[in-house]
Amino acid sequence: MLPLIDHPHPLDFERLSPHDASVVLANARALRRAAQAGATQPLLRGKNLALLCETDDASSALFRRAAVELGAHVAQIRPSLSKLSTPKDVESTARVLGRLYDALECEGVPAALVQQVRSEAGVPVYDGIGSHDHPTARLAEELDGDGTPADKRRYVLQAVLLGTLA
Repeated sequence: MLPLIDHPHPLDFERLSPHDASVVLANARALRRAAQAGATQPLLRGKNLALLCETDDASSALFRRAAVELGAHVAQIRPSLSKLSTPKDVESTARVLGRLYDALECEGVPAALVQQVRSEAGVPVYDGIGSHDHPTARLAEELDGDGTPADKRRYVLQAVLLGTLA
């Protein structure tokens, strides 16, 4: 089993501790070795993730691939919440999503709305973790060895998912 990061819901990757960053990178390396050996395990089998986004772009595809390769089921949901949603609407929607899914990935959702969902969902809520400007992209640049930048990003995303969901 891969080691977990120190806190179950890493909400602020800008302040990821050096220890947690090294754990994520070590797990990403282990996942890469397993994939290269053809021994990828469905470590997230039985986990259901929601991908809240309007479009199917490269970052949502990267998130989906990272999760599915580990055995998770990913459902794409078009977010019906907006900045104009009432706090009660956000609260009830977040609670329902938290009951249905083990984690939520929000892409293209305003940060304040993501924070509101995060405070009510009761499950990990990621804010654009698959996007090229997310702090995990910079962490992937630290992943040594061969592989395309997209592969390195995928292994880091997988390590984060495992560290927060396993």
